[in-house]
Amino acid sequence: MQLLPPPLCRPGELDAALAELGFCVLGARDLGDTLGEPASGLARWLSLWDELPPDLYLKDGGRYRRRRHGCFIVEGDEVLPQPHRAHWQPVEYNALHGGIERHFEPLPEALVADPLWARFLCVGARRADAIRGAQRWYVEAHMFRIDTTDGIGRPTPEGAHRDGVDLVGVTLVAREGIKGAETRVFAADGREGLRFTLTEPFATLWLDDAKVIHESTPIQPLQAGGSGYRDTLVLTYRAHAFQGPAA
Repeated sequence: MQLLPPPLCRPGELDAALAELGFCVLGARDLGDTLGEPASGLARWLSLWDELPPDLYLKDGGRYRRRRHGCFIVEGDEVLPQPHRAHWQPVEYNALHGGIERHFEPLPEALVADPLWARFLCVGARRADAIRGAQRWYVEAHMFRIDTTDGIGRPTPEGAHRDGVDLVGVTLVAREGIKGAETRVFAADGREGLRFTLTEPFATLWLDDAKVIHESTPIQPLQAGGSGYRDTLVLTYRAHAFQGPAA
């Protein structure tokens, strides 16, 4: 099965694409240029995905998702780690897992203390500034591994959705021994959509959460009886406050 490549933008085209289409994709090389360090330098993070605890909140009974979670405030070039807190979404945005506080293990210190991490968060914040105006951003970071432990893994078990934030960033970290995981992006107020597959490590998709709905299709082993996984880093940027029961 031929994989459809993502519609890559150059760094100077990102904000125009976000404004027009509601999403944009930056390739790994251009991401590295934007960070001021080759994207290959991000490979020092790869092993951290091998240490993710299982997600115990999956309501479909699956064992296919592992994750960690952390919170930050980003304003300009300043990145402030925040006390660890529960992840919460309203049922309006996540009918499957919304309305409950989900407690995940924090991000590893080796990631948070890396100077490149703060620069990475700021790259996304500049995209959020472009669509909403410069301000303080409340950022939630999620490290995910979706695997084929159950024969099939679901990156978005809630289906096509929005996240109730301003900007969503999805970075592919690794893709090993799988088929599937096609990204699908649809206009929130129409039928227009696009589908493609992220295959290049550290290629990054940004989504204007008010304009588009997104999902990733399930994964299966590439070889019958084999195993595989897909690692991603998901960042959400929200103005004014973190999501919470009283937010």
